[in-house]
Amino acid sequence: MRFLRRSLTGVFLLAATLALLAVAIGTVRGAVVAKMNEEPRSFPSRERVFAVNVTEVVPSTLSPQLRTFGEILSRRTLDLRAGASGTVLEVSDALVDGGAVEAGEVLLRIDPATAQAARDRTAADQRDAQAEVRDADRGLELARDELAAAEAQVSLRQTSLDRARDLADRGVGTQSSVEEAELALSSAQGSVLTRRQALASAEARIDAAATALDRARIDLTEADRTLQDTTVEAPFAGILSEVAIAEGTRVTANEQLAVLLDPDLLDVSFRVSTAQFARLVAGAGGIEGLPVRVSLGGGDEVTAEGRIDRVGGAVGEGQTGRLLFATLDGAAALRPGDFVTVVVEEPSLDDVARVPATAVAADETVLVVGEGDRLESRQTRILRRQGDDVLIAAEDLAGARIVSERSPLLGAGIGVRPLSEDGTPAEPDPPVALDDERRAALKSLVEGSEMPEAVKTRLLAQLDAPEVPAETIARIEGTAGG
Repeated sequence: MRFLRRSLTGVFLLAATLALLAVAIGTVRGAVVAKMNEEPRSFPSRERVFAVNVTEVVPSTLSPQLRTFGEILSRRTLDLRAGASGTVLEVSDALVDGGAVEAGEVLLRIDPATAQAARDRTAADQRDAQAEVRDADRGLELARDELAAAEAQVSLRQTSLDRARDLADRGVGTQSSVEEAELALSSAQGSVLTRRQALASAEARIDAAATALDRARIDLTEADRTLQDTTVEAPFAGILSEVAIAEGTRVTANEQLAVLLDPDLLDVSFRVSTAQFARLVAGAGGIEGLPVRVSLGGGDEVTAEGRIDRVGGAVGEGQTGRLLFATLDGAAALRPGDFVTVVVEEPSLDDVARVPATAVAADETVLVVGEGDRLESRQTRILRRQGDDVLIAAEDLAGARIVSERSPLLGAGIGVRPLSEDGTPAEPDPPVALDDERRAALKSLVEGSEMPEAVKTRLLAQLDAPEVPAETIARIEGTAGG
């Protein structure tokens, strides 16, 4: 009996379990069917509005700036070289790298013994030449006197011959006397010829002595210059660099000792592209005279101003564009070789505006905030690029508000909420007076949302007011729509 009772109890429990399982399956099936047959809950749709930074286009006259890099050069640079060879006896304290010297200051002295000896020998040669000139002058005077005496002898012999012929014609003299007189005249004439040759030789000696004296004077001048070259002086005031000399060093003629730079006559050389050069020339009618400003290291600590002075005569091999040179004023802190930033003031442009480069698309269009805070695409023209900004033609955009930072989400027809450049709303939205139907719809959205109870209570209190802030309405609709 006990076995039968237990068997019946197990059968009863199994039947009850199956019955409960069937009821649970039916309940779940009914709930799923009921849920699927319900209409989906709909929320009022709202257009998505983007907050954008805007900037106002204000046409004005601006001077574009062309930025490039250049190198400082000294317009007056001189290699100081030794004019004579020898041992350096004395060196100035200013003869060091960076030393400042004045015009005419003695920088070093070379041992003058050799140059002095050569000068003394040349001076002695000059005195010999002067003595030769004096001897030649005296010889010329004697030759002239001898010629005069010989000519007087000829005159006397001619008179004697004439007298002998007269006596012979009268029969008083003999023919032999006439012949003797003719021979004496011929001998006197030969003597005159000899004296003339002596005079010509004396005159030639004068010319040779004068030439020798000129050579001696030239040699003495060269010897004096060589002696003077043993002292090296600064030809102008400046700064020394590349000094390679010391006391006791032996130098040779024309050996470089240092480089003298004039710090007050500085130029800056910089290269611009062909397009930039053409723009500068076309805009000003001439590139010379355009103002430039240079700064060391790109900052404003060490700056100088100047004007473009000239254009490079030729384009270097493998180079492009143009090499320009500008003369600097007041560049005492700069030194030749400095790598500087060069800013060239281009000719002014009228009816242009400076806007961020991110406001202009690649096709040179901008997004303008139009009526109803909707975007419109407007065509413009980029005139210059100035760092992170651009200069655009503003005659057709005067007073318009354009988007400062474009994104792929923005385009023509998109509704936006304009913000000023500092991120604050350009114009705060006024409060909205709600009708009963919209107020009830907003309350329903708040009550059906998953907001915390404290937030729901605060929003419901705001919705009960006669006017509700537009930002609150946008927040409720946006949350429900999301």
